[in-house]
Amino acid sequence: MFDTMTITKIVGGVCGTLLVFLLGNWAGDLLYETGYGEHGAEEHAQGYLIETASAEGDGAEAEGPSFEEVFASADAGAGERVFNKCKACHKVDGTNATGPHLDGVVNRAVDSVDGFSYSGALEEHFDVWTPEHLDTFLTNPRSAAPGTKMTFAGLPKVEDRANVIAYLDSLSN
Repeated sequence: MFDTMTITKIVGGVCGTLLVFLLGNWAGDLLYETGYGEHGAEEHAQGYLIETASAEGDGAEAEGPSFEEVFASADAGAGERVFNKCKACHKVDGTNATGPHLDGVVNRAVDSVDGFSYSGALEEHFDVWTPEHLDTFLTNPRSAAPGTKMTFAGLPKVEDRANVIAYLDSLSN
């Protein structure tokens, strides 16, 4: 079935393929010189510098208005639109869903809705849902209260948090 010529062709094909890959590797190394190896990185100037925070860090986050300033001018109508993200688990009509109802939540005691089974993690970190506590919690619920049942990723924009809290506060009044 296999004669000498067929075996020679197979071995030649494998060797030819290996040669093509080796030449491709050599050509790629020539085209995309990384600067490391025998020349060393110190001979090459850096093209640009990306500014990053210092290793020690001063604890300051990106500058911007404080929550209190944003909350003072918050728009409850915009908060109602942002609250659509919350409607998957929360209601504002006084009935519980996956999460407890949120009508009257502003300045309400934490874990105080009757008929809802809380994890207990919230009471360890907060006592009353003040606008500031709600802001901290809504930024990232999992890091603000580790062990909470709430799986929501959070609202990264301070404006969205302030608007939602203003909307929830308008439901209390």
